[in-house]
Amino acid sequence: MNTCGTRLGLLLTCWLAFGAMDLAADPVCDLSRAEDQVLQQQLEKLLAEQGLSHAVERGDLALSLLILTDPGKPRLAQVNGHHMMYAASLPKIAILLGAAVAIDQGRLKPDDALLDDIHSMIRVSCNDCANRVIERVGEDELLATLQSPRFMFYDSEDGGLWLGKQYGRNPAWERDPLHDLSHGASTFQVTRFYCALQRGTLVSPRQNQMMLDALSIPGIDHKFVAGLEPYENIQMFRKSGSWRAFHADSALVRKGKSAYVIVGLAHDENGGAWLEQVAAPLHELALP
Repeated sequence: MNTCGTRLGLLLTCWLAFGAMDLAADPVCDLSRAEDQVLQQQLEKLLAEQGLSHAVERGDLALSLLILTDPGKPRLAQVNGHHMMYAASLPKIAILLGAAVAIDQGRLKPDDALLDDIHSMIRVSCNDCANRVIERVGEDELLATLQSPRFMFYDSEDGGLWLGKQYGRNPAWERDPLHDLSHGASTFQVTRFYCALQRGTLVSPRQNQMMLDALSIPGIDHKFVAGLEPYENIQMFRKSGSWRAFHADSALVRKGKSAYVIVGLAHDENGGAWLEQVAAPLHELALP
């Protein structure tokens, strides 16, 4: 049941429900000054060496790399970072955020059934589990959270992270207004999501840890997970997605006191292999 009223008044009504959250604050993880020209050149050279420059030029590959080793000086490089694409199951991170916000607001009880569904939704990408969490969070509340001044993970200019449909054959309740996508993302906005998680500024400390717990222990061994398998002593917090020729992956990677975020979206039958292919060289670039 939607508790935020009609969709016409959705954003205003639901933003008021944020209660304890400081909506006057800057959006979480402002990366407007994080672009690093040296890192950008290194990323573009890396992709050229991997034979992926043409995929970037066609708009079939988007990548963002954010190095967070120095907390006060994030370094960002990306190609097609603001290009929104269909992202399959990757936007289940939006459901995860919606649940954390609802728990913080006292609208949702974090019982064992909910937490089990959250873990399965993220770790093994269970669609039925995701749909049950959506129903408990609320469809309109979820979209209001993504577009709220606090998060701004979706904006009217570039789009971003969007989830307007349950998984499976259910019809969309609302497609994104820019690209008509049911489950979409841009690598830049997903990078901001993981950046805020790493900083502990996304939600309350308890729910921030809940989200990290869900994203840990990836249950599907492909793409970034497969590409980083040779590396020891790293922690990975990850969500991926695939549907037909659309492939997506996203991860916060920690090693000791160092951390970085990688997010990739691809539209090609070989897109999953591309993401696995770039994982190791991106790791070496982020943590030389």
